[in-house]
Amino acid sequence: MKTTLTPSNESRREFFKNTGKIAAASTLVAAANSRVHAAEDNTIRVALVGCGGRGTGAALNCLEVDNGPVKLVALADVFEQDLRSTHAALSGHKKIKAKVDVSEDQKFIGFDAYKKAMDCLRPGDIVILATPPGFRWVHYTYAIEKGLNVFMEKPVTVDGPTSNRMLELNKKALDKNLKVGVGLMCRHCKGRQELFDRIQNGEIGDVLMMRAYRMSGPTATAAVMPNPGKMSDLMYQIKKFHGFLWLSGGAVSDFLIHNIDESCWMKNDWPVKAIALGGRHYRGQCIDQNYDSYGIEYTFGDGTKLFVDGRTIAGCKQEFASYAHGSKGLAVISSASHTPAKSRIYEGQNFDKNKITWAFPQPEPSPYFEEWVDLIDAIRSDKPYNEVERGVMASAVTSMGRMAAHTGQEITLEHFMSQDHEFAPEIDKLTLDSEPPLKPNAEGRYSVPMPGLVKKREYL
Repeated sequence: MKTTLTPSNESRREFFKNTGKIAAASTLVAAANSRVHAAEDNTIRVALVGCGGRGTGAALNCLEVDNGPVKLVALADVFEQDLRSTHAALSGHKKIKAKVDVSEDQKFIGFDAYKKAMDCLRPGDIVILATPPGFRWVHYTYAIEKGLNVFMEKPVTVDGPTSNRMLELNKKALDKNLKVGVGLMCRHCKGRQELFDRIQNGEIGDVLMMRAYRMSGPTATAAVMPNPGKMSDLMYQIKKFHGFLWLSGGAVSDFLIHNIDESCWMKNDWPVKAIALGGRHYRGQCIDQNYDSYGIEYTFGDGTKLFVDGRTIAGCKQEFASYAHGSKGLAVISSASHTPAKSRIYEGQNFDKNKITWAFPQPEPSPYFEEWVDLIDAIRSDKPYNEVERGVMASAVTSMGRMAAHTGQEITLEHFMSQDHEFAPEIDKLTLDSEPPLKPNAEGRYSVPMPGLVKKREYL
């Protein structure tokens, strides 16, 4: 399925600048012509598709919002154990257990389970899409067809064709006035929001350079050992989806996207190209497609650089933070992982406690909760609300950096968005008996990126 990103007579660069304005205008028109609410009893019913840790967390945050009645009515996954674990965790949670109303006949297993779960909802209800992102466009298609409001986890795409497809699909969601949130929750952080305003108002001067880090020890979810044979290769890859590009975009897309997104937000732009490097020196017997370390240099249209470093190696310095350097001072975008951000501004370029000119008051509310407050408020108040375009662009820019590292080439955003290689073009046809799009070799190992030596598409 091939879609066109831009009209032939408009440059991609201008398109990326203008899409936010166009989407906002389209949403306002849709809001004026139709109203999408939960049904007459004012209860918003929720279905969770994807019962992993992030899906469970998203459902918990949703049910914690105290803005009218909400209840969870359906669960879907391809693993029964995960589904039952999620149900036990939510139904046993003392704060929200009264809002969990999932009967046995509304727990669905299999690749078509997402449809059955969404069929339990009414137009205007919410479906949470928290499966591996390779499936995101498939599930979003059905949600739009059903007239459902959506919360989808990040990333929302893993390659160029699915990025274009999601942008095209989203036009239908805008036409239906559907409210759609994307799990880039940092943009709902109160501290970062005030910091954005201060940077745009010139408090650190001209932004000259940004840098971001997510450096930790080995990450268990991204380390894949040989399949012990208790499940098929397809199901094993889905179980270990962080390790496979067709499912998740790999460690770069899943783990670095927040730093990349919040940095681009502060710059108020998307980079136009990337060069990168990486290495796979400490993976041992791991058979996934990830590197141990990534270093990405993004360039914006005005020449400003964003440097992003990711590492999952034991015994090394650990840091999870993002910074913006301006001609007048230094802004700490985040310094304590996702939350709390502890955003602040320093005079000059050093972390001098005596030269802090602004700091967001602590404690600060969790953006994981705030993103749900904003989405449910938009649904109940019928406010324009659609984060898909930003989610697609953040996903695409992140994947552009991964592609640069895996190929050893400079990759432009235009090239990434126009490439025709799709990791899993028939992902919507998978069944429990299907072969995986990525096949292991005779030793049970998978293809890994070899920049400068091998430039096969499955390494992108």
